[in-house]
Parts: sequence; structure tokens; C-alpha cells
Amino acid sequence: MSKKTKLKIGEFSKMMQVTVKTLRHYEQKNLLMPDEVDEWTGYRYYSIMQMQRLNTIRGLQRQGFSLEEIKGLLEDGSHTPSIDQLTEKIAETERQLLLLNERRRQLLRWMDSQKQIKTMEKFSIQSLPEIIVASHREIIPDYSALGMLCINKIGPEMQRLGCQCPPPGYCFTIEHGKEYRPTNIDIEYCEQVEEMGTDSSIIQFKHLSAVPKALCMKHIGPYERFYESYTEAFNYMEEQGYKMVGHMRICYIDGAWNQENPEQWLSIIQIPIELSRIT
Repeated sequence: MSKKTKLKIGEFSKMMQVTVKTLRHYEQKNLLMPDEVDEWTGYRYYSIMQMQRLNTIRGLQRQGFSLEEIKGLLEDGSHTPSIDQLTEKIAETERQLLLLNERRRQLLRWMDSQKQIKTMEKFSIQSLPEIIVASHREIIPDYSALGMLCINKIGPEMQRLGCQCPPPGYCFTIEHGKEYRPTNIDIEYCEQVEEMGTDSSIIQFKHLSAVPKALCMKHIGPYERFYESYTEAFNYMEEQGYKMVGHMRICYIDGAWNQENPEQWLSIIQIPIELSRIT
């Protein structure tokens, strides 16, 4: 009679191309037990049968079966899923495909949006679609307080309310003051969401009408220098015969949340416009 092959856990790990950590995890799950454990040394030994069992486990994992599901199949001795189990796994795979295709579509749209922003001319005329926004209006001490307001107050409340924001994400502010104020700024923060929600003491939901025509201008740098871009924008509007109609928006692309250097901050100034009537 030939001697039974015994492999130490390290040898088995190397031969089967699986980590020792994974083997110990399978053992803890009672999924793949060593063929023998030396009572004196604690060394674990695996046999050819364990090789075959491990291949079965890996094959089922590749088909999307969980360790618990695999354990059940191995315990009942079938090693093969039933028709009902395969049907359910196919349905589950199809659901995952739908989710992955939707994620891919959104990521492609996000990438296209980022490319358009990075390559857009300094000035462009665009239409802004009708959207639903989660809105918060507050008087803040200064512009630097806006970031922490979003992080500590607006963001958590939107999460609590279950707000879903379509990628790539569109958030902007509207200033309601009638004149420039470096402090005590009356500002409204808006972020696009997929559907109307229930208002809270912090967040109000509203529809914003489409803007047929808006002058969009890239501003690169800290917010304290917006006045430079405003000057350029209104000079351009005057040259082209446009006038502002409605509230100006400041859309934030890159800021303190992802760029340490304020000189790299990217914002888009969006000014609703129409042609001036010549009398």
C-alpha cells in the first residue's frame, strides 16, 4: 500500500497558490479542515483530498457562491448547486449587471463632465437644466466658514434625509445680499438631488427652473479673488451685448476638500443672461 501524501500548511499553501491566512479562515469556518493536526507540534497536514475540496470551493466562489452557501453544499455531499440555486444565482448576477451598467453609465457621464470642465474655454454660453436641489440658507461669518458648514451641518443632514445626488455632483451657492459684505454673508447653498424630499429645519427641497442661457466662466484661485473674474465676466457681457437676469451661481469643482493650495481651486461662475434690448 502506498504511503498517504501529507503536506504541511506552508507546502499546501504554496502548491495550491492560496495564502496560509485564507486556509486558516476556511478552517475557522469549518469549510476546509486539515487532514491531520499533530497533537504535539500543532502542525497541520493536508492531503490530496483537501486539494480536491479546495478546488471545489474556489470554483464555487468564482461563480458567486458565498462561503456559507458552499459550506451547505459540501455538508450535504452534493458539491453541486441545485437548479433552483443556480436559477437564483443567475437572477442575482443579472441584478448585479444592471447595477454595474448603471454605475458605468454614471462614471462615464462624470468623466465626460470633468473633461468638459477642464477643456472648456474661459468663457462659454450654456443652458442650465431644470433641477431639484437640497437647499440651506444661512448667514455665515465669512467665506471660510462655508466649508465647515457643509461638512458639519449640511452634509450630515442630507445623509440623514437619504438624499441621493446624481453624479458627477452639482453644488453651488447663491448670495442674497444686495451689497458686498466680507462678514455676515447671507448665502444659500444648493446641491442637486434626484428627487424631492421632506423639508427639515436645516434642509429645504425646491425645484429650480431651467436657465436658457448662462455665461459660464472658470475661476482658478481663492474665493477672495472672485472680484477679478467678475470684472472680466461683466466686461465680456457688455462687449457681447448681454445683461444679467436672475441670481448668479458659484459652482465649486475643486476646493479645500481636495486641494491644499488655494491657487489650484477651481470654481465656475454661472451668470443667467439675455441680450440687452437696444432702444
